[in-house]
Amino acid sequence: MYQDAFSAVPRPAPPFRSSVSSVADFKTHISVSTLTGIAYGYWGVTTQSMTLENGMIAGGLCSVSGMLPDLDSDSGVPLREISMFVAAVVPVMMIQRFRDYGLSHESMALGAMLIYVAIRFGLFEFFKRFTIHRGMWHSLPAAASAGLITYLVTPCESDGVRAYKAFGVVLGFLVHLILDEIWAVEVGVGRIRTKKSFGTALKFFGSDPISNVGIYAILFGLIYTAWSDNEIAARLRERAKYDLTAPGWQIDADPSPGSWPQRGWTKPNLQDPAWQPPQFGIGNSTSDESRWK
Repeated sequence: MYQDAFSAVPRPAPPFRSSVSSVADFKTHISVSTLTGIAYGYWGVTTQSMTLENGMIAGGLCSVSGMLPDLDSDSGVPLREISMFVAAVVPVMMIQRFRDYGLSHESMALGAMLIYVAIRFGLFEFFKRFTIHRGMWHSLPAAASAGLITYLVTPCESDGVRAYKAFGVVLGFLVHLILDEIWAVEVGVGRIRTKKSFGTALKFFGSDPISNVGIYAILFGLIYTAWSDNEIAARLRERAKYDLTAPGWQIDADPSPGSWPQRGWTKPNLQDPAWQPPQFGIGNSTSDESRWK
């Protein structure tokens, strides 16, 4: 009887037990990154003289990139959502670069299909098989790499607009990492405790040396490519301009004299009494005797 009486009394919860999840979930990440993207797009349009279209694109990139770090998670939701989005959007963003290379419409369509297949069934399969959750993809160099990739696939006449869009991706990536670190802190009664996952998101190096070397090799390669991107693009545009396989540059298959263009002058008839030699300003007479008098 006494046991039943005491069991009715509610027991205090442990100091660090909380109804909040131990990690920020998918909805939290996408909601916060979306709000950040709206603010970022508004800032670019109102203070940086960006067009409304560029502001909306940068804000959308910031929103979607809030899912990027979870590509290495065990849950398939972020991987599925971001893979379909990136595989569909990247070929569209590459249209201007295809035009710079002088590709035909058929070549553009083929290139877009190849990029979609490579991203959808190649790149993201690599993430699924060879990455671990909270590995080096959850890191600051990974955020910089995502921004540089965005810079390369979004060619524009202004480098400032490209950098604005690329930083939107970096910002969304950083929002995700910051939320992971915030959720790794537990606030109890009068004290604060950090979990084992604290410090595994906002980091420069991980515990695996091979992963560290790999991510920094990718980062430095992207830095070099982005630095020389304008020069490379200029060379490719010049090459496309003088493409010898384009119509008009081929050698005529019929080199016979009959196919040669006709000359614009004819040999004068010296026997014609009406013919007069041209005057060269030396004298009115063209005879040798009068020329030297």
